[in-house]
Amino acid sequence: MREITADQVVGPSTRRNSEGVTHDSLGADRANSGERELILGVDTHRDFHVAALLALDGYLIATERFAASAIGYEQLCDWARDFGVIRRAGVEGTGIYGAALSKHLLAVGIEVIEVPGAARLVRRGQNKNDWIDAQAAAHAVLNGQARTHAKSGDGPAQIARMYKVAKDSAIKSRTQAINQLRNVLVTVDPHMREELAGLRLPRLLRVCSELDHDKATDPLVGATRFTLRLLAERIIFLTVEIRELKRRLLGLLEEHFPQLCAAIGVGPDSGATLLMTMGDNASRIRSEASFAALCGVSPVEYSSGGRQAHRLNRGGDRQANAALYYIVQARLRYDPRTREYLERRQREGKTRREVIRCLKRYVAREVFTLLRPRVVQGAAA
Repeated sequence: MREITADQVVGPSTRRNSEGVTHDSLGADRANSGERELILGVDTHRDFHVAALLALDGYLIATERFAASAIGYEQLCDWARDFGVIRRAGVEGTGIYGAALSKHLLAVGIEVIEVPGAARLVRRGQNKNDWIDAQAAAHAVLNGQARTHAKSGDGPAQIARMYKVAKDSAIKSRTQAINQLRNVLVTVDPHMREELAGLRLPRLLRVCSELDHDKATDPLVGATRFTLRLLAERIIFLTVEIRELKRRLLGLLEEHFPQLCAAIGVGPDSGATLLMTMGDNASRIRSEASFAALCGVSPVEYSSGGRQAHRLNRGGDRQANAALYYIVQARLRYDPRTREYLERRQREGKTRREVIRCLKRYVAREVFTLLRPRVVQGAAA
């Protein structure tokens, strides 16, 4: 069902212009629609979406509001196709509130273009509302300002993203629990502290998980043992959970990108992170240079006069940048060719940090070539 309020929604027999003024010409537009092509623009929100239709000459046809639900998505498509042929749609927030809508539009054969902040492209010092934002999204597609295809959100990259979300939160909770357990050990009675202080973490967890708090005569000792046992059991459970998620990530990469797993220094975490950055849409990243810029490893020139120099790129996906760094560190430890390259560039006057930046750029190029063939094949299918 559509969520409609009298002061916010253009009814089925009206439309709004760019100033928000409604016009009673919907019936005429539908009667004259034929097979004309229209551009759909959508301003997305958590509970509802506002859609606008533009003709190829930029003329506003109609606007409407729909619920952010499966029924609302079907109603939106049916409503838009009543006016003409819809081949392209500009959608804001395709990775957040517009993710489900983008999947639905792609499933029905409509090309989805990601429009980040469409209203900012055309609005400065002007009015701002959902209707204007929806029109701006359609205009951004029409005039070519928005060209990036939306993520499909249904391939290996999205699966890896789900596993990584759970794994990262489990690691964070496990680290917090370990710190809490060690802090509790500092405050226990000296006898227990001496027994547990010298134990390594695996043994410490086993001992703490077997503590009997019911037989303690001192209430404080009983509470301390209960807390230590609870924290130890939590850490053990989270450790098992992290291992299972890591196994699933490795299986996903081995199934879809075995060539990436075979690369030196690429583990489940770094491989999954770079796969998430690459995404499931090959058209989003047109070259290895684009991928390097997306990872924040493309050098930024700051030359002046006769001095030619480059500085560190602080932009891009910092998690992908960190994954490339970990891969480089692993290769510096285990790969003789990488160590030889480091030594050669250092003899040429480069610092270790500068060489690592160069290596990250080379690894980004290699990862792009390893991920690209499979991504293209999946997109073509």
